Amino acid sequence: MSNVVVFMNLTLDGVMQAPGRPDEDRRGGFRHGGWADMQARSPGADPVLATVTAESMANTGALLLGRRTYQDFYGYWPHQTGNPFTEVLNATLKYVASATLAEPLPWSNSALLTGDAAEAVAGLRRQPGKDLVVLGSGELVQSLMRRNLIDHYVLLIHPLVLGSGRRLFPDGGAFADLRLHDAKPTTTGVLIATYQPAESAAGKTT
Repeated sequence: MSNVVVFMNLTLDGVMQAPGRPDEDRRGGFRHGGWADMQARSPGADPVLATVTAESMANTGALLLGRRTYQDFYGYWPHQTGNPFTEVLNATLKYVASATLAEPLPWSNSALLTGDAAEAVAGLRRQPGKDLVVLGSGELVQSLMRRNLIDHYVLLIHPLVLGSGRRLFPDGGAFADLRLHDAKPTTTGVLIATYQPAESAAGKTT
């Protein structure tokens, strides 16, 4: 059985929107794009974050992405050089939840999740293998939460309060009872907090 892992940058007020670049996601007139300050808080800039990121990449069997995140990543990462991520992202299997995209997908090693996305992920999760890692993709996260399909949340919590933006856990979203599994502070003030659903933390299966 594989684990479904959410790996996410968040602010203290829970915002997940556009951490990487000013033009990443301007929905709702969002003006704080690039808030994760990739120069100072990138994995290469901090040994703790570098270790956690490397461990996650080593344990990743496939990525789970929503349509918007997939298209944003495809428009950016394949064109980057001199970083440790592009080659890995190109080579990693990427499953995409979308009702509008069609096969064949343009990025190498990409495939659509067929039918209901949460049901498709449940099928992947039942197979043995490495982690299925969700990056970004807030709507997909909510869909998986409603089906109790997430095994770990690795939240990179930045010392910022933006006051606006799309949140990972919005009002009216799915309920989750979580237990803290691990917490690591970085030298830049980012707290890497790993949570498990309470039943999983108690040794039960979801």
